[in-house]
Amino acid sequence: MDLKLKGKRALVLGGTRGIGRSIADTLAGEGVDVGICARNPEQVAETVTALETMGVRATGGSVDVTDGDALKAWITAAGAELGGIDILVSNAGAMAQGNDTASWEKNFQLDVLGAVNAFEAAEPLLGKAADEGGDAAFIIIASVAAAQADRADSYGPIKATLIHMAKGLARQHAERGIRVNVVSPGMVYFEGGIWHMVETNMPDFFKTANARNPTGRCATPQEVADAAVFLASPRSTYTTGVNLLVDGAVSSRVNF
Repeated sequence: MDLKLKGKRALVLGGTRGIGRSIADTLAGEGVDVGICARNPEQVAETVTALETMGVRATGGSVDVTDGDALKAWITAAGAELGGIDILVSNAGAMAQGNDTASWEKNFQLDVLGAVNAFEAAEPLLGKAADEGGDAAFIIIASVAAAQADRADSYGPIKATLIHMAKGLARQHAERGIRVNVVSPGMVYFEGGIWHMVETNMPDFFKTANARNPTGRCATPQEVADAAVFLASPRSTYTTGVNLLVDGAVSSRVNF
């Protein structure tokens, strides 16, 4: 299927590893010019080079997403370099586990305010792209943890905040053609990721966690990226305000 993405321009926050890297690679494979940011400058440079070898324009920046001014400045500069922004992906996450004040602050500063600041900076360019082409997209990566709670923890409620925010933004900007959707993964496995570390350090718990999933396994970053890129594409022009679970049916909730 042609996703009608060729020639569009996208920015991916947290685009050097895991889900974010797979989203950036998939977009580039569809002919999208891509800008990525992350903290590690070496990983940013490597990713930009890899994206360029796919025949698209690519740019990157070493950015601390919790620094609102720096993030906004990078988005403005990257958007100008690419000639606009059709797609914005907020993938950066603190992954802080715990109910202590520090965990709440880390998750809020990176996950929530990172998405808020990114959209604030990108909205004029997304709006221009929607005015000119009829469609623009803001994709937020959240988590199935938003829908379930086994104990008091900051991670799930923070992800739930993103889903609520996305619904409001979707309704607010629908008439103009800026769509806002969420992808909520379950367990995602990649080398260096949290579930790889769990497998390495707590193999019995890793097996138990996988056994709870009807598929018996973790997702790959590519499986999540495919869902995100489809929602970002003009093939999804009437889809906005949704929270798409990509969790292998591990959650028992029914989405009405």
